[in-house]
Amino acid sequence: MRPSRFTLRQLIPALALLPCLAGAQSPAGGVFSTADASRDAFSRVIWQKIPENLWDKVRSGRSLVRQTWVISPSLEPRIAGLGPTYNRPACISCHPGNGRGEPPETRDEPMRSMLVRLSIPGKDAHGGPLPEPVYGDQLNEFGIPGVPGEGEAFLLWETRRERLSDGETVELRWPKIDFRHLAFGPLHEKTMTSARIAPPIFGLGLLEAVPEADILALAKAQKAAGAGVAGKPNRVWDAARKRHVLGRFGLKANQPTVRQQIAGALAGDMGITTELSPAPNCPPAQSACAALNEKHPELSARDLDDMTLYHYALAVPEPRRQEEPLVRQGRALFAAAGCASCHQPELKTGAFPDFPLLSGQTIHPYTDLLLHDMGPGLADNRPDFKASGQEWRTPPLWGLGLVTTVNGHTTLLHDGRARNILEAILWHDGEGAQAKEAVRRMSAPEREALLEFLGSL
Repeated sequence: MRPSRFTLRQLIPALALLPCLAGAQSPAGGVFSTADASRDAFSRVIWQKIPENLWDKVRSGRSLVRQTWVISPSLEPRIAGLGPTYNRPACISCHPGNGRGEPPETRDEPMRSMLVRLSIPGKDAHGGPLPEPVYGDQLNEFGIPGVPGEGEAFLLWETRRERLSDGETVELRWPKIDFRHLAFGPLHEKTMTSARIAPPIFGLGLLEAVPEADILALAKAQKAAGAGVAGKPNRVWDAARKRHVLGRFGLKANQPTVRQQIAGALAGDMGITTELSPAPNCPPAQSACAALNEKHPELSARDLDDMTLYHYALAVPEPRRQEEPLVRQGRALFAAAGCASCHQPELKTGAFPDFPLLSGQTIHPYTDLLLHDMGPGLADNRPDFKASGQEWRTPPLWGLGLVTTVNGHTTLLHDGRARNILEAILWHDGEGAQAKEAVRRMSAPEREALLEFLGSL
């Protein structure tokens, strides 16, 4: 058996990276950082950094994010527009506490904070996924009175064992989607599906403020290094600018801006139209829904701006316990294993006229915002613009250790299959295979140190 313990020689290059990795000791979100480690850690706004003339707009955006939407017509038209089909009636239904959703644990438990994407081979008019012809681009469980919900999706879990070098075994699970009660007959025979957990929503403005040139430079540097890691940018349709631009948001980096990401979620998850998504999700085959298919923004541009501003104003939790020896050791092991190749510890924001306070910040999100081939095990086999069925955007790791505190669970990855950080690592393959193997070969104390570091973020 190969030795599992890292030697001092192996750790020296990682220790040389500590000035960069020690960025985790400084505020993760620059001036938009919070020391709050409570269940409200993902919901903090740094009011003293925001001009008073914007406070009402931020509060307005916060109320809209927390609002339970109602069916039109309503005595409160500002919060009306739910449906005709939808998954949940509020943003925080899927992003509780502005944090992560979780999958159902049993085969008959409904999805409460996740959804299922649908598409068939081909591309839409802008190069994105081609929606399933009857059910659209995601399954919507509910409908308003007179409009049937599209059906239900449940998860059936399958498992296998992964053996670590010291003999410990870890059970890994993955879901199979079980569609039931489909209202309009079976899905297209070539339907591609992808179960998706709702990710946290804090820190997004800072990621939008990272210059495109810096992200492209990371891709170029990874390719030049020739170490088996070669992230690539996604190029996606920007509905406001009417052209293809760099994708940053979403699990496959299929959205260009926070504003468009919000508009897409309002339309897809709640059926609320905006100027960026003016048509309800009503495929022609759904006659009752299609009869209501009028193009009109139900949410005003001003309210969409307020929701975007609230996202910009959310603070990032600061890392904790950074001077503890075990955390420091774990930080060095993180670098030595090659994790920092994709999970970039430090980025810098550039000029950001839409919210100048985000400009010029040194941040520590642990992402490169690039797509990486993660191998067949994690593949959903569903392309999305330039992203293949095996490629995923590197998820930020900031706030990782507070998911349990905020959301009461530890499930990770795009479909919640990983029940803890170690399982998430062991699912890495493709460009992440070398890093996974390095972790698999670690001794138990080394793995403990690595997990302590990740839990401190």
